[in-house]
Amino acid sequence: MTLREDARDVLTHWSAPDDEQDRLRSLYLDHVERHDDALSRECHPDHLTASALIVSADHTRVLLTLHRRLGRWLQTGGHCESSDASLAQAATREGREESGIDDLAVDPDPVLLSLHEVPGCGPVRPSHHLDVQYVAVAPEGAREVISDESDDLGWFGVHDLPDGVDQSVRDLIAAATRRLREIP
Repeated sequence: MTLREDARDVLTHWSAPDDEQDRLRSLYLDHVERHDDALSRECHPDHLTASALIVSADHTRVLLTLHRRLGRWLQTGGHCESSDASLAQAATREGREESGIDDLAVDPDPVLLSLHEVPGCGPVRPSHHLDVQYVAVAPEGAREVISDESDDLGWFGVHDLPDGVDQSVRDLIAAATRRLREIP
């Protein structure tokens, strides 16, 4: 199965939690159908990306990265690579690269979808990431390592986030903690 086929399968079978998420799911599927390179950073102005919200083993904290270019606290994530076999694998790879934590346990089903404008991503403006968001659990005692994409990494209580965390990240944290309560 190709990455594009995986994206089509994931988005077709994913149960969106509400009408807005279902609208995004349909929009993403349409994008995948219309563009052979829908998951490539070369697809302009929009392309699918994958991210992972990393949660502590006890589910009480989240690891956020202070993105170097954007200057905002975000979950780990980014562009899919040709070596990624699936969206979940892309999210896992991004999580490992940006956190330095190797043994992440990633739920194979997305938590949320987030469409957001990204300044400076390609030659066409405005450009958007059609982000497929996953939740990853770090092993007990995991130690993060700051990558060159970040100005900082930090563990924050799910209800004690740093100033300036935008609503999309707060929504992802809420959805991820709900999902983790459902997993035995």
